[in-house]
Amino acid sequence: MKEKTNKKEEQSVSEATENKSQTIAETAVAATDNPAKPDLLKEEMIHLIVFKLGGEEYGIKIDQVKEVTVTPSVTRMPRTPDFIKGVANIRGDIIAIMNLEERFGIRPVPVDSDLNPQITYTLVIEAKEYSIGVIVREVPQSLNLSMTKIDKTPSFLQDINIHENYIEGIAKVNNRLIIVLDMYKILTNDEIRELKSN
Repeated sequence: MKEKTNKKEEQSVSEATENKSQTIAETAVAATDNPAKPDLLKEEMIHLIVFKLGGEEYGIKIDQVKEVTVTPSVTRMPRTPDFIKGVANIRGDIIAIMNLEERFGIRPVPVDSDLNPQITYTLVIEAKEYSIGVIVREVPQSLNLSMTKIDKTPSFLQDINIHENYIEGIAKVNNRLIIVLDMYKILTNDEIRELKSN
């Protein structure tokens, strides 16, 4: 009886081992056929609209830019900050047009000879409380890059002025440095109220 029992136990152990080996083999094949989800391996990307102010490059996240258009005729408005050049009719909406070079105190550089100085482009930014157009001299470029390429703004820059936390970071692309702006923070509350009152 003992011999029969031992043989049965050995047979059960043998079958269990075979079943386990088969399961491991099947799992290995399944892992080969279905590698880890690529979403987990993909880097987080950011899509920027890049333009020049002075001699430097700046970028805005594409989800903050409603559209890019050739700047239409701008009508001056009284009692507005110097960096607000006036208002323009863009697709039926009257939008304040802002010059970021003047807003930031950036000295403009001479326009390239192959560019028409009379033609500029406007990036339409639509925030919750307001819409505003930003004038740039050259056609803005589209750029996709990894979030790992963007360094957070150094703390000493953030501490200079509580209202000037509109710099999200600095993107490094080859030999280029691109200052990434948060356009929803570009105006102070007082400036927003001043725009609304006009």
